[in-house]
Amino acid sequence: MNRKLTMPILFMAILLVGIVAGIVIHKFEVFPYKIVRSAFSSVIHSKPVIKNEATKEQSPFYDLWSIGIKEGSSPFELFEPANFSNPVISAKDITDVNTSYVADPFMIIDNDMYYIFFEVFNWDTYQGDIGYAESKDGYQWNYKNIILDETFHLSYPYIFKWQNEYYLIPESHEDLSVRLYKAVSFPDKWEYLGNILSGYHYIDPSLLRYNEKWWLFVASTPDDGVMNLYYSSNLSGEWKAHPMNPIVKLNKQINRPGGRIFIYNDQPYRLAQDGYIEYGQQVFAFEITELTEKTYSEKIVSEKPIVTRSGKGWNAAGMHHVDLHNIGDKWIGVTDGKKYSDINNKSLKQVSIPKVH
Repeated sequence: MNRKLTMPILFMAILLVGIVAGIVIHKFEVFPYKIVRSAFSSVIHSKPVIKNEATKEQSPFYDLWSIGIKEGSSPFELFEPANFSNPVISAKDITDVNTSYVADPFMIIDNDMYYIFFEVFNWDTYQGDIGYAESKDGYQWNYKNIILDETFHLSYPYIFKWQNEYYLIPESHEDLSVRLYKAVSFPDKWEYLGNILSGYHYIDPSLLRYNEKWWLFVASTPDDGVMNLYYSSNLSGEWKAHPMNPIVKLNKQINRPGGRIFIYNDQPYRLAQDGYIEYGQQVFAFEITELTEKTYSEKIVSEKPIVTRSGKGWNAAGMHHVDLHNIGDKWIGVTDGKKYSDINNKSLKQVSIPKVH
């Protein structure tokens, strides 16, 4: 065969084999998937070098996020309580670590006491830990201490109760895992039970018990606008990827979980943070209209976000999380607010949210 003809054919064959191999490695996460993914992420998400003379007050992250309370007669119409001033927890309230900001609050009510578990960004280690605060009325909060401190970043402490035991799954994407913890002595003593999922940068894992199964919604990093769904019959059993994955495709407005999945009028609703223009802008609610081992569909509740930036004060630049609870005749949401932004807030335009599925 002519040499000039052979070389292009050989090149195309090698290219085709490489493409097929790449698809197989990515889809089934076989060797060397973890090595390549971890190396790529370490380059994209490398931690900044902190100058020795810099202080946390000089950091753009200092007091960036804080925690507040919203309430309303509906989970979709939330307001600041009357005669009340947010935030209820900020960096200055944390006493046991050198803190830059607090965020991602989740609330539990136990024996007439209110507890919030949240990310505490530790300036000394430059990573998130998990701390908690308690309250007698849900409005006046007292910080207690750090309950989880690993060698990697933790955030988004999704706490829930199952069969009279408390469990917690924080975000631990730097560990390439979704880790499961159980309370040995609630609220401040926890033990690590193992991983629900491993081998990927799972972001903001959000759990739902529905129709006798567990459902886990996760985004990923680098943030490519994708959300995946997994399910299992047992919390610590085998987890399977949903056949419709990714259930959100290439859409940074709605792919990343933004708080607890909740039930309203017997229907599940998921919360999605909008990161299209800038990280941490606002949160939208979606009604999950179909959820089976083979199918998934959802619809947006309203193009009006349930929490969003205010343009001034503690949440001037954004809100990216809310945990909603029905208490008596009202809904209470613990949320977080972003004080300032690199982008002029007045120039940020509201963008329409596309219908999905």
